[in-house]
Amino acid sequence: MTSLKKIMLAAALASPAIVASTAATAQVSGIAVADPQAAIANSKAWTAARGQIQTTYKTQLDQADTRRQAIERELQPLVTAFNTARSAPNANQAALQTQAQTIETRQNSANEELARLTLPAQRAQAYALQQIQAQIGTAVQNAVRARNVSLLLAPNAAVFAQPTADITSAITAELDRLVPSVSVTPPANWQPGQQSAAGTTAPAPAAPAPAAGNNRRNQGR
Repeated sequence: MTSLKKIMLAAALASPAIVASTAATAQVSGIAVADPQAAIANSKAWTAARGQIQTTYKTQLDQADTRRQAIERELQPLVTAFNTARSAPNANQAALQTQAQTIETRQNSANEELARLTLPAQRAQAYALQQIQAQIGTAVQNAVRARNVSLLLAPNAAVFAQPTADITSAITAELDRLVPSVSVTPPANWQPGQQSAAGTTAPAPAAPAPAAGNNRRNQGR
């Protein structure tokens, strides 16, 4: 699933620097901070799309949750036995290797099973995110231009920044204007990063985004 964590601002991120401690200084210096991941996550289009995905694919997501819990129960005795054997004096390394491989094989099989169950929701999520990501660059530029910002830092690149120096909400507002809603129904054979019907190639989500399934538990991106 595509991940918001891979979304980066199309602006040079300078080495960590102290942002001005007052709003006035920040305006004069033209320095601001913003989190594009949060801007997308808080957008109206993504909030609505996430809700639609959770509703449309509820059966598959519930089934995946049930299987995930069952798999965890299946693996727990194997993990416990492995840890017990490993902590024993003069542990048999060959036996430990066999146990570890058994656990890893079962985990890989479980991950493949869960991926199949959640694939429809994952594709819908990736498609929705890609449509929003296609406008993040424009949204950032508009927010920066409106505030005469000459240097935009990621939050973790600033040692300190006043809340007034954060323009994340302004970027979200631009996204809401540029892309008020998105479709959660990918075209047949569509893949993340594929050129859209309108002829614009959006940035492809390269890692798991706030997954629809995970949002129901601990998401959600």
